[in-house]
Amino acid sequence: MHSSADLFDLTGRAAIITGSTRGMGFAIAEQFVRRGARVAVSSRKADGCQRAVARLQALGGEAIGVPCNVSSKDQLQTLVDAALRAFGTIDILVCAAGINPHFGPLAEISDEAYDRILGTNVRSTLWLCNMVLPQMVAAGGGAVIIMASIAAFVGSRWVGAYGISKAAEVQLARSVAVEWGPRNIRVNCLAPGVIKTEFARALYADPAAEARLVKRYPLGRLGEPADVAGAAVFLASRAGAFITGQTLVIDGGATIAELE
Repeated sequence: MHSSADLFDLTGRAAIITGSTRGMGFAIAEQFVRRGARVAVSSRKADGCQRAVARLQALGGEAIGVPCNVSSKDQLQTLVDAALRAFGTIDILVCAAGINPHFGPLAEISDEAYDRILGTNVRSTLWLCNMVLPQMVAAGGGAVIIMASIAAFVGSRWVGAYGISKAAEVQLARSVAVEWGPRNIRVNCLAPGVIKTEFARALYADPAAEARLVKRYPLGRLGEPADVAGAAVFLASRAGAFITGQTLVIDGGATIAELE
């Protein structure tokens, strides 16, 4: 049980977390239920949702799973409606779903890949905010967390379009925070460095590549999903009650270190 004085307590709160059947999204869902939240997990595949729900329920948590491709406005609305039916309210929204189908120079990206990256990573986040936030206001307020990346802050020869989408999400958070702040809605971003998930595996799968990466991280290691989940709990809870429109960088110091 969590004391009402616990600034990180989420008891009674209900959350939607997209992209949450594995990796950082699932780690966030796990930490939310450990702190008393009810969680709607989601990804494109129904079997992944079922496995995630079973794992959360095994922890004693209350969870539902709703398959959803975030690039579909109709499927996003289905996700929101299902969460409201199950929980009666949505107090926390975590937009963790994202794609990067192009690894290479911007000079070589197809129009289709560019549109997919910007549509899935940015437009879908705005859609979801606009679906959820009016209900949050009616319930007295809430918190939104958008999964950005340190790619928002540095140029890249290989993930330039992804970085553009993440920079757009950082600005989206600022604008939504200004628009909805007077109605007690907080909106923030998390900007991880390289986290050891399936999504980023291409960056560290080769031991030599991982060693080169680790050299750039003052903490001497790459991130783990739990490193991001703790920050999400902070921003979702009363501990972060006076923080909005900000981007919290979680990168082991990579963006502040000099290159060797």
